[in-house]
Amino acid sequence: MNYSYKGKILISTPDISGDIFSRSVVLIIDHTEDGAFGLILNKKNSKMSNRFKNFFDFDIEVYDGGPVENDKVFFIIKGKKVTENFTAINDEYYLTEDIELIINAVLQNEISIQDVKIFSGYSGWSASQLENEVLQKVWTVVDVYNLDYTLPNDHTLWKSIMQNLGGEFLLWANAPEDISLN
Repeated sequence: MNYSYKGKILISTPDISGDIFSRSVVLIIDHTEDGAFGLILNKKNSKMSNRFKNFFDFDIEVYDGGPVENDKVFFIIKGKKVTENFTAINDEYYLTEDIELIINAVLQNEISIQDVKIFSGYSGWSASQLENEVLQKVWTVVDVYNLDYTLPNDHTLWKSIMQNLGGEFLLWANAPEDISLN
């Protein structure tokens, strides 16, 4: 492996349709010769969001991180580190699975819920799988600067990034979700 996509954003091409990766924006958390790990930033999970209402007295959005291990919960936190068990995404954001500590930190106002994004499951690739998918143009790899990973992004994030890429991506951004209707 000559190159790592760690910290990059994957944008699904319109060729992916009908599954969780359709119009997905994936943040790659880790990428080594053994494989890759990422989280989908723009797919809300209403079922898991309702479950989290039991912990908080306010609405909280939970996102589908990907199709792997949906029983696992991950948190992207912006700013203050409240746990020793984390993976740095960059200088401003980190990832943790420490559910009890994060819930307590939010409830005790140590961190703001606006600085937390919750994910159910993750996106994973085996050795060389992601590289092959990029070569097959299943994914476009993008350096996105100043993207707040904790914002409540939805389906508009994919379109917005596609529009900013311009060229053929602008055409894809305006294509219907079911590309057979185009």
